[in-house]
Amino acid sequence: MPRPKKSFETNNINFRESFASLKFVPRFFKEIRKVNPLLFYSNVLGRTLNAILPVVMLWLGKLIIDEVVLQIAADIKDLERLWMLVAAEFGLAILSDLLSRGISLSDALLGDQYSIDTSVKIIKKTSELNLDQLEDSEFYDKLERARQQTTGRVGLMSNILTQGEDVIVIISLLAGVVAFEPWLIILLVVSIIPTIINEIKFSGTSYSLARSWTQERRELDYLRYAGASDVTAKEVKLFGLSNYLADRFKGLSDKYYLQSKRLAKQRAGWGSFFNVIGTAAYYGAYIFIIFRTVAGIFSLGDLTFLSGSFNRLRSKLQGFFTRFTAITESALYLQDYFEFLDLTSAESSPDGKLDLPEKIESGFEFKNVGFKYPKSEKWVVRHINFELRAGEKLAFVGENGAGKTTLIKLLLQFYEPTEGEILLDGIPIKKYDQAAYRQYFGVIFQDFVKFELTLRENIAMGEIGEIGNQERIDSAAEKSLAREVVGDLPLGYSQPLGKRFKHGKDLSGGQWQKIAIARAYMKDAEVLILDEPTSALDARAETEAFQRFIQLTEGKTAVIISHRFSTVRIADRIMVLKDGAVLEIGTHRELMQNDKLYAELFNLQAAGYQ
Repeated sequence: MPRPKKSFETNNINFRESFASLKFVPRFFKEIRKVNPLLFYSNVLGRTLNAILPVVMLWLGKLIIDEVVLQIAADIKDLERLWMLVAAEFGLAILSDLLSRGISLSDALLGDQYSIDTSVKIIKKTSELNLDQLEDSEFYDKLERARQQTTGRVGLMSNILTQGEDVIVIISLLAGVVAFEPWLIILLVVSIIPTIINEIKFSGTSYSLARSWTQERRELDYLRYAGASDVTAKEVKLFGLSNYLADRFKGLSDKYYLQSKRLAKQRAGWGSFFNVIGTAAYYGAYIFIIFRTVAGIFSLGDLTFLSGSFNRLRSKLQGFFTRFTAITESALYLQDYFEFLDLTSAESSPDGKLDLPEKIESGFEFKNVGFKYPKSEKWVVRHINFELRAGEKLAFVGENGAGKTTLIKLLLQFYEPTEGEILLDGIPIKKYDQAAYRQYFGVIFQDFVKFELTLRENIAMGEIGEIGNQERIDSAAEKSLAREVVGDLPLGYSQPLGKRFKHGKDLSGGQWQKIAIARAYMKDAEVLILDEPTSALDARAETEAFQRFIQLTEGKTAVIISHRFSTVRIADRIMVLKDGAVLEIGTHRELMQNDKLYAELFNLQAAGYQ
């Protein structure tokens, strides 16, 4: 299905909306101050001092020129005052340079610290959100915009502080100009009005374009990855996909480039036009000052001071309004960041929650449970009723899409049931604190994550607080058959895995799976859940792994999802799912006698080995 044509104008952000985003600036600076209060206040103090220096140095320049003219006309030369003025100006120039360098240094350090802080907050916030939120494309657009402009937020900090600094400069220069010639203010206003009009005209346009293309830019990032990754390289080479991916990337990039080019040309054209008007007004003021000097109303020092002050004022005011537009546009990204941090979820807090039982007594019960995704009318599972008894090994069986993994996610409170409820020892699980509740479980999903970290870290992910407990890591590796993987690696537990980083070593699917199973054994969990845990193991390793599993989980509750019936039949009971509903449940013998779907699938698989 072709993608609808993008319409940039329909997404345009006007000046009022850009201005409204400034409400997030106080919260922004509160965060920055918390990162490093001493550095923050030092930066503010340095900028305040630096803001006073321009007008002082201009005034010293005026005094120096007037003193030079006076000494030229004097019969007896006395240069002491002149040299004192020059020395004072030299000292202020050195101080100004030192302050500027200190400000730049503190900006960079604060920016780096704040960038780290925001990235940490985004990572932690993402972990707090519901799984259905994480699986929503609109959420990923919000996440992308929150992650964007990390360096831009650093620039925003510098721009706002510079804006405050310039306000002090502008006020001091205005006071000096008004003291000599108030009429110059009119010409000053005329010279900066075109800049104001131009900035208002294009306020928010760059952000509008970036926001309207959030999804496409995520697609571009994916195409970059798909076209140049070791994970996709085999298929790209085998099926000759390189040109297709490159052409698709170029086509989408060119569309964005054309939109951006059109906007840039408009800004440049109008900016040039308004700049001509502003420059004409400035030179009108310059001519006025020259005439007043020639008429003897102003001294040469006054000429220098006024022309310099007027030029700086115009430059500072233009910069002020140009920067103001940049600030409002950056604040729109800031709005995205804070709105992401303020996202709410159904994740529970410990307040008002029941204490978990130290040991599961009766077990879990699904009572008329149904689930469908938000904005969807299709039920993934519905009318689910069964018990997972304490100490029982229960297997889930069914064709792909039957709802097996969905039930696991409901049990783990990754999703909230759309209808019905799940009980633990007769109490709804939503009444327990979710974080504490999940500590009951050791889980290995079929699509487990292959962390490109060290082998030790990969195993310790099951109970990361025990990463320093080598005895526990060794035990988990032994139980999961991952010990032989350790012996095959040059650096043992310290071996980086994957090919992303230097010295990294990739593993086979079976080796990765043993490491994933070790994670489950790292946690001394009340309930173990294995979702296709041995799909990448050979028949011998699979048999040994499950024999160990049954021995090691004696007295513990377990859920097993597998398509291999040699694995399933060792469970105490087997539940067969079809089209999101429970079709039958019982022991292997009972289900074979029922002669329904389980018996059919078992016989089909058994026939393949005959």
